[in-house]
Amino acid sequence: MRPETLAVHAGADPDAATGAVAPPIHLSTTFAHGPAAERIAGYEYQREGNPTQDRLETALTALEGGTAALAFASGMAAITAMLEALPNASRILIPDDCYTGLRLLVQDFLGKRGIIATAVDMSDLAAVRAASAAGIALIWAETPSNPRLKIADIAALAQIAHAHGASLVCDNTFATPILQQPLALGADAVMHSTTKYFGGHSDVLGGALVFARRDALYERVAHFRHVTGAIASPFSAWLTLRGCRSLPARMTWHCRNARAVAEFLAAHSRVERVNWPGLSGHPGHAVAARQMRDFGGMLSVQIRGGRDAALAVASKAKLFTNATSLGGCESLLEHRASVEGEHPVSPQNLLRLSVGLEHPDDLIADLRQALA
Repeated sequence: MRPETLAVHAGADPDAATGAVAPPIHLSTTFAHGPAAERIAGYEYQREGNPTQDRLETALTALEGGTAALAFASGMAAITAMLEALPNASRILIPDDCYTGLRLLVQDFLGKRGIIATAVDMSDLAAVRAASAAGIALIWAETPSNPRLKIADIAALAQIAHAHGASLVCDNTFATPILQQPLALGADAVMHSTTKYFGGHSDVLGGALVFARRDALYERVAHFRHVTGAIASPFSAWLTLRGCRSLPARMTWHCRNARAVAEFLAAHSRVERVNWPGLSGHPGHAVAARQMRDFGGMLSVQIRGGRDAALAVASKAKLFTNATSLGGCESLLEHRASVEGEHPVSPQNLLRLSVGLEHPDDLIADLRQALA
């Protein structure tokens, strides 16, 4: 089946007890079992699994073309579970441009286990090969990256990782499986902050990992989630599953709007640079065109005049709300360096835009007046 059909029907079997077409929410924290803990209906305790979460994992697996999925309470919970499943003293590669939470996890916590993380420009395959020469356990890719929208060649990264006996995990949050399927390109697992496009309405927190194989890596991560309890709550799983149904339609609109906004900004005299892989001048455009169906609803723009100029634009936006996160119906704008903590790495003149579902002419008019 094609992605649009899968999104509507995966994990959507009518309820066996009532015939309800809309999936039920099973809120129970515990389930009846036999006197020797026999699982009468397959469940024992919510932390170990629940029917609503199972439905979501079925849908995520189908959409990403994997064999198994694990849903989590947040994207960071999913990232943590994957990296904590690595042996002590592992060496890993992470992108030089990546989600701040990943950088902080590596910096503040993983070092205590002797895990060494090296930041590499994942769009530079020669640099990745050189950084892998000393031995690695995992390559963490993020493409398009956050917030500079760098593009990494997933198939090439998979070859490098596997040549060193390592795994490739790809953060697919910006693209979603509607635009890009890393597992089909050789990745071993895919991470999502389902808070973003899967939820789609800025009202549910969640994360997920989808695996190419139900192997030892999957088992270690599943065990970590079970013991630490970072599951998706039934209500969060239900909301995310509902978001799956409209994901293809929403992504089409996000991409259309982002293209209009990116082309407007690229032609504006006050703009120094637009980071959106759909523009022919983007350094990763050719790779993105090869491995993505479309180029996504996320972009960043660098304003001439530095930090003060960027903040002036952000302060005058009206339709674009100054807020973190992304992937909702509403358009958001964020001065990324201001939210990255004490040691920001994003350019001070960079604004990250999550282009929503409004009419593109209205979004462009808002940006035009903000830039005036």
